[in-house]
Amino acid sequence: MTTQARKPEWLKVRAPGGERYTFIKETLRKFDLHTVCEEARCPNVGECWGEGTATVMILGDVCTRGCRFCAVTTGNPRGAFDPREPEHVGRTIAALELEYVVLTMVDRDDLLDGGAKHVADTVRAIKKQSEGKTLVETLVGDFNGVMRDVATVVERGRPDVFAHNVETVDRLQRTVRDARCSMERSLAVLAHGKKVSSGTYTKSSIMVGLGETIDEVIECMQKLREVDVDVLTLGQYLRPTPKHHEVVRYVHPDEFAMLREKGLEMGFKYVASGPLVRSSYRASEAFLKGILRNEEPSAAAARAEHFVDRGESSEKNSGKKSLPVLR
Repeated sequence: MTTQARKPEWLKVRAPGGERYTFIKETLRKFDLHTVCEEARCPNVGECWGEGTATVMILGDVCTRGCRFCAVTTGNPRGAFDPREPEHVGRTIAALELEYVVLTMVDRDDLLDGGAKHVADTVRAIKKQSEGKTLVETLVGDFNGVMRDVATVVERGRPDVFAHNVETVDRLQRTVRDARCSMERSLAVLAHGKKVSSGTYTKSSIMVGLGETIDEVIECMQKLREVDVDVLTLGQYLRPTPKHHEVVRYVHPDEFAMLREKGLEMGFKYVASGPLVRSSYRASEAFLKGILRNEEPSAAAARAEHFVDRGESSEKNSGKKSLPVLR
């Protein structure tokens, strides 16, 4: 298979800009918070920030892993982190009165617990400062497969959603992800998160267009269901720089629709599947927010689909003011 150089029409996005985008960017700089939106060069940054949504990244902006799909800086932080960060993030999010926040992290293999306690402390700070009004999703690394550290995040932090991404199909794990990552380890992390807290929703994400077959994607989805993952996101891989893994093919929206139906048939509670869907994506977050607020699953899913089908936010559709979520 050969790399396709030109992006199809369905992958075109508007350039970042506008009052809301500027406000989010200035707020992030003011509070010195890092975002996956910027670090990973997400194509949705203009749309999401324009609607007032983003996701906080903690433990710095240098990752100890070197995955071939990711534009986050790779290096060795040598154990450095800000112990005041949990309280700082908690106060900032509470001040912005957020209903749902995704808290993600760089891999920190240089720390004895991989940063697990720091993640848990940040979740607790957010919950405390918001007086329990903010729902928190943690999108974490694999903690080197140390299940004690996975349990620390889930049991000590008590996030509403525990997320970890398998990223790609089994055959491509070693060529796409860092050599320290694996499908087996990622599945074990997700399974343990559910084991230690059966009432916590779990979530994962798969990128397509890296050279996988549709059958391999479906097999990967089945493996995620076998460890009782609740929510799945499927999106097109986009090459952040020429140094990163090539785009082997652009998957047509009809294929994404088919994969979504397959996922629902398998028993996922919700599947966000589309060319511009990302692991932290407003459709899945809108669904989870609805479910966690005791909304009927069918109503939550219908409202969430506006993100995939029309690119509209749930706040916009409900007539509520869209509040900034820091990423």
